[in-house]
Amino acid sequence: MSAAGPEDGYDPLTDPLPPGEHGSPWFRAPGVPEPEEPQPQPQEWSGYGQYDAGDPQGYQRDWYVQPEPIPAPQRLSAPQPMSAPSPEPAPMQMADPMPVPDDETVALRTSDTRRAAETPAGPGRAERRKAAKGGRGRRRSQPAAAAVTASADSGSARPLSRVEARRAARALKDSPAVIASRAIGELFISFGVLMLLFVTYQLWWTNIRAGQEAGQETNKIQDDWAKGRKPGAFEPGQGFAIMHIPKLDVVVPIAEGISKHNVLDRGMVGHYGEGKLTTAMPADKSGNFAVAGHRNTHGEPFRYINRLNPGDLVVVETQDAYYTYKMARTLPQTSPSNVGVIGPVPAGSGFTEPGRYITLTTCTPEFTSTYRLIVWGKMVEERPRSKGKPDALVG
Repeated sequence: MSAAGPEDGYDPLTDPLPPGEHGSPWFRAPGVPEPEEPQPQPQEWSGYGQYDAGDPQGYQRDWYVQPEPIPAPQRLSAPQPMSAPSPEPAPMQMADPMPVPDDETVALRTSDTRRAAETPAGPGRAERRKAAKGGRGRRRSQPAAAAVTASADSGSARPLSRVEARRAARALKDSPAVIASRAIGELFISFGVLMLLFVTYQLWWTNIRAGQEAGQETNKIQDDWAKGRKPGAFEPGQGFAIMHIPKLDVVVPIAEGISKHNVLDRGMVGHYGEGKLTTAMPADKSGNFAVAGHRNTHGEPFRYINRLNPGDLVVVETQDAYYTYKMARTLPQTSPSNVGVIGPVPAGSGFTEPGRYITLTTCTPEFTSTYRLIVWGKMVEERPRSKGKPDALVG
């Protein structure tokens, strides 16, 4: 197009634009065709908050950083000979990790994005609130507590809420029933240990102590005899003789009285010599020399007197003589109140006239004191010490 001049009606002083370049038809020069109106073009989205119905993931693209694909690691080539070293592989580029969306801090959310965010990370905030409201006021059941514990142990990225943490802590605590059962179990164990110690003391330690005390008393009696002391009235608990039962290999001192603490529990045999239960001494020309001893524990000198048979011998050694008795009869069981068995002529022994007898008494059955076991014998020899020991102790 040729430049417009004054002859075309163009005045450069009043019109700043040449003819044909005005946007308005009022300034268009004559003969210039009207420009075509541009067709509207689809506009691309230029901001946040407006999305096409066909693009439901637009919000998620705008608000969340999409992970870039991580390139596969390059396989290293086989080592090359020294003459032709292979070029070093390029360092592997790692894409930036996708930040985990935090539904507690994101400002704007939609139902789609909430579901998308909750799917990989477990139950969302609404579900946690619902679970918290549903379990309020009562303890969570064991399966729910186990599920919470398993979720915590599985390495999930979602931390436990405060309510879940408290419930998980309570689930790990022992219930009162468990604590009570544990306390009862420990009490029974302690009681069992105490009973075991008591039985050990009764069956083992008392025998050791009583054996030591009986041995000391035997030595004391023999020392008194060696010093030539004349026997007189014996005090309760004082040893004055020694009993030998060859068949049972028993050698035990005899003390005055049947006191449990002062005589029997010290491993000695006690002579019935107090009150209505007073019996004869071995040196008496007539009467019943009755003694008692433990069958179990505390030295148990009469443990096996039930094995004595008619004809077995028992020797009582004193300062002046040896008195030998031959066993005649055994009464396996009788009442503790049957004092007739230690009378001058023992009831039930088979003896019918006065004589020089011996009676051994102890408790029965073993480890009880319900009844009494009785063994009777009759003196068959009185041998002065000057003549030496009797044949029952020499053989």
